[in-house]
Amino acid sequence: MDVIKIKGTDDTPNVILDAQNNIIEYSGRSLPEDVATFYAPIIEWIAQYAKNPNSKTNVVFKLEYFNTASSKMILDILLKFEEIHKDGNEVMISWYYQEDDEDMEEACDEYADIVEIPFQKFSY
Repeated sequence: MDVIKIKGTDDTPNVILDAQNNIIEYSGRSLPEDVATFYAPIIEWIAQYAKNPNSKTNVVFKLEYFNTASSKMILDILLKFEEIHKDGNEVMISWYYQEDDEDMEEACDEYADIVEIPFQKFSY
């Protein structure tokens, strides 16, 4: 499977999708002007990954901020990993947020309530 590495900007997150090394990570800020275009290759990669996932998958989110449009895409990503989990594969979401960032902690809790995947929260 191809590795996707997208270098983050002020408006887009840093993304690493590397099945071979079991690295799936989103970090930084997500408020791209065209959210569908930005996230399309990411959603496609996850769809391909779902066909032959690793026995254990840890998805790491280290987002500082995301806008409403990005929150929908994050949910879409989580729902795809939920399908992988429901197919009998081990999936864990690791959600990192700054200790004083109540919004990011609350976002984690809301996503954890929606999708049936184990979540770990880490503050820093």
